[in-house]
Amino acid sequence: MPETGARGSVIRLFGRSTLLILLIALGLGGQLLLRRFNPARAHRMTAPFHRLVCRVIGIRLTVAGLPPEPGPMLVLSNHVSWLDIVVLGALMPVSFVAKSEVDTWPGINLLARAQRTVFVNRQRRQATGAVAGEIAGRLAGGDAIVLFAEGTTSDGNRVLPYRSALIGAAGEGSICVLPVALRYARQAGLPLTRRERPGIAWYGSMDLLPHLTALLAAPPIDVTIHVGPCLIMEGSADRKRIATEAERFARQALADARRPDTPAR
Repeated sequence: MPETGARGSVIRLFGRSTLLILLIALGLGGQLLLRRFNPARAHRMTAPFHRLVCRVIGIRLTVAGLPPEPGPMLVLSNHVSWLDIVVLGALMPVSFVAKSEVDTWPGINLLARAQRTVFVNRQRRQATGAVAGEIAGRLAGGDAIVLFAEGTTSDGNRVLPYRSALIGAAGEGSICVLPVALRYARQAGLPLTRRERPGIAWYGSMDLLPHLTALLAAPPIDVTIHVGPCLIMEGSADRKRIATEAERFARQALADARRPDTPAR
């Protein structure tokens, strides 16, 4: 019989924390070794690594729509939590666009670098062009890059307006811009209500360590990745249309998915 209540939370926290530390240590060690001799294979191994992390921390994934084929694409996603990194990383080998501060966070920066993260300094507007150029070069080299188009995390109950600044890096007509929507749907098998979803989200001035500790002690979470059709850039000024369509897809996917659930309370 599974443990419940406070005792169950303590057991989950201890067991998951121990396994997660071991997994990260082995994963980073393996990455460093593989990157020296076979960088391409090292990057491909990030997806199996994230799937293992999902299993360890109690994330159960469902893909709604056609899973994307590996290849160059710019993935536009809503952003709810630090968990989004693990969830999308489990879908396929990807790199992320992140704020430059992440590269100063001890431990987290090592994982970000292993994922070949593109860092952007949001305090310097002139840095946008350089980052867009880096993203374009990575896409041309065959990478899949995830851009959290809201520019920040939400409380999990809404989709914030998408920003279009870096979308133009996809170029014109050659690279798939893939809209996805992440929905944290259930916990312990029960639908998450509007009041409960902010407990999963990581936003505002929340500290990472307490949030991580609480989720490691929590019951399993069911996450759905809604995958939309590829959007194609048709001109250099087309990025705003792409942002609007990707945002519309995310809003519609989340709204449609919530209808069968228990009414929000």
